[in-house]
Amino acid sequence: PGPPFTHQQTPRKMVYYGQTSCEQDTERYLDVVKYVFSSYKKEVPLVINTMGWVKGEGLLLLIDIIRLLSPSHIVQMDVYDWKAMAPLTPEYVHLTPGLYTKGKQQAKCKQMGPAGAEHWDPSEGDEDASAPQYKLLYAYPEFPRAGVAGEARVHSSILRDMSILGYLGQLQYPDIGAVLPLHSLVPYQVPFSAVALRVIHTDVAPTNIMYAVNASWVGLCRIPDEIRCQSEGPVLLTQTPVCDCLGFGIVRGVDMEKKLYHILTPVPPESLRLVNCLLLGNIAIPNCVLVGQQGVEGEIPYVTSDYNYSI
Repeated sequence: PGPPFTHQQTPRKMVYYGQTSCEQDTERYLDVVKYVFSSYKKEVPLVINTMGWVKGEGLLLLIDIIRLLSPSHIVQMDVYDWKAMAPLTPEYVHLTPGLYTKGKQQAKCKQMGPAGAEHWDPSEGDEDASAPQYKLLYAYPEFPRAGVAGEARVHSSILRDMSILGYLGQLQYPDIGAVLPLHSLVPYQVPFSAVALRVIHTDVAPTNIMYAVNASWVGLCRIPDEIRCQSEGPVLLTQTPVCDCLGFGIVRGVDMEKKLYHILTPVPPESLRLVNCLLLGNIAIPNCVLVGQQGVEGEIPYVTSDYNYSI
C-alpha cells in the first residue's frame, strides 16, 4: 500500500507520548504501552512493532515489554556485522533483569529441611511466572550497511514530517485544487476554560506557557477528570496524564482578550466534543508548512532570524 503517510487511519486506541525517543522518560513509556495494550480484546492477531533502541537501557526496556505483553512469536532481525545483541530466546528473557522487572535468578541457596532433607529455597525475584513460552524467529541480513543507526535517524525524521504533512492534508479542500496555507483555513475557537494544558517534554513557567503553545503541534486528548477553572487564565496540569488521544492539531493563535485558543484540526466535531486536554510535546511542525506559505508580505509569522536565545 505504500509508505505509512499515504494511507493513514484513525487508531482504535492512541496515546500521545510527545517525544521521538523514550530515553528521557522510560517509566511513562512503559505506562503508555500498558494502557494501550489493556484495550486489546484478542479477537484478532496483534503485531507489535518495537523500536530500534536495543543498546543499554533500550535492551532492558525491550525485555520489560516482552514480559509485559507475553507474545506468542518474536521476530529478531540482526544487524550485519554486529554481534553485540544476544538472541532473545525465552531462556535469555526469563533470566535477564529488565529496566523495571526482575529476571529469575539461577543461583539458589541450599538449605536443610527440618527432617534433614535438602530443599531449594527460592531467592528473591523467584516468584516470577515460569519461563515465557514463545517462538523466536531469527533473521540475519547478509548485505552490508543494514541498520546503520545514523541513516535510520535521518530517515525516520523525514518520514515523521511526511506523516504530519499527510495528516494536515486532511484540512485541504479537495475541490479547490490548490493547497491552501494555514492562514487561509478557518480554525476552531476553544475557550481557555474548556481544556487543560500540559507541556510534556520540559518545564515551562506558567507565565510563558502561551508562548510555548502558540503555533505548536498538540495532541487533542481526553482526561477522565472534570476541568475545573480556578481563574480566567489557562487550566494547567501539574503532571502528564496517560490518556486517550483523539487526534492532533495546530494552535494557530491565542486570543488573550477573549481567552480563546484558535486550533486547526481535521478531527471531526463529534470527537472534538470529547477533547478536554491539549498536550504539547517535542514534535515540531515541519518547516515547510511555515516557510512555504504563499501571500505573506514581509516577515513570515513564527519564522524569524532575530531570535532571543535567552528566553
